[in-house]
Amino acid sequence: MDLLTQGLLGATMAQSGAKQQETRIATGIGFVAGIAADVDILIQSENDPLLNIEFHRHFTHSLFFVPLGALIVALLLWPFLRKRLSFARLYLFAFLGYCLSGVLDAFTSYGTNLLWPLSDARVALNIISVLDPAFTLILLIAGVIAFRKYSLAAARIGLLLAAVYLSFGWMQLHRAETIAETLIAERGHRAEQLLVKPTLANLVLWRSIYEFEGKFYVNAIRTGLFSESRIYPGESIEKFVLERDLNGLPAASVLAQDIARFSHFSSGYLAIRSEQPNVLVDVRYSNLPTTTAPLWGIEINPEQPDQHAKYKLYRDSSSVTREKFLRLLLGEHVLE
Repeated sequence: MDLLTQGLLGATMAQSGAKQQETRIATGIGFVAGIAADVDILIQSENDPLLNIEFHRHFTHSLFFVPLGALIVALLLWPFLRKRLSFARLYLFAFLGYCLSGVLDAFTSYGTNLLWPLSDARVALNIISVLDPAFTLILLIAGVIAFRKYSLAAARIGLLLAAVYLSFGWMQLHRAETIAETLIAERGHRAEQLLVKPTLANLVLWRSIYEFEGKFYVNAIRTGLFSESRIYPGESIEKFVLERDLNGLPAASVLAQDIARFSHFSSGYLAIRSEQPNVLVDVRYSNLPTTTAPLWGIEINPEQPDQHAKYKLYRDSSSVTREKFLRLLLGEHVLE
């Protein structure tokens, strides 16, 4: 999730394990430890554009890296805090702050190497968006009260409410999945794979993508809290198949390896952008849940197989897009 939410979770976790008089110093240590895992965003290379997305949420987010990650944070903070806290207590707060960083990211749809090095699979539970103001607000209020009132109970209640919110996300996900499966059956399709994920900043509007006979079908599903659920039919796009779409590309070439890396990152939800045949897109993400217009993709040049693919962003923040998203979120009728 975003850095603020990661830091707030780390802060409340550290507060929950502190003695009353340690609450404020634990808050700072936990906040720093909570964002420390995202230092992997600095792993970049001008010569290899995919290195950043490959290693973001990678080994620093693994459960097995937690003890070492917490130790690194504690060692960095020790020169500043050695007169105020024993190293054992400092490490405890760093551990509590760091320990759920990868887990929280795994609840999103982006994908996290939670079990590295035992597994290279990107865990994505699709329970919550990568940015969710309601979840952030729960942790913020709890953390501020705990900090000001020296209240461990406030921190623990905040963590409990955050867990309840995630449980609500899990229930909403299963509601959306059930609706998606019903839609697939009504169309006479058989999904070879199905992905349902929350759209940005809410647990009401979901994006559904399923594969059938070589195509990805995209739909928006609104699981209303006090109203009937609604389906917004979306677009479809041909699935990218390397052996068919880039026949003759050497398997050992730099470009083929980059495509394999991007396919792993996107869990195989790859397609060629219709208006740009040299662009491979991640179908999981779009500015609108009904379209196949991408948020990101890679530019490829089969005529230069030993050149790296270029990573590109295609965000659309226009007023038209924002207005349509809001209408979908509110369950209103949307013209195709």
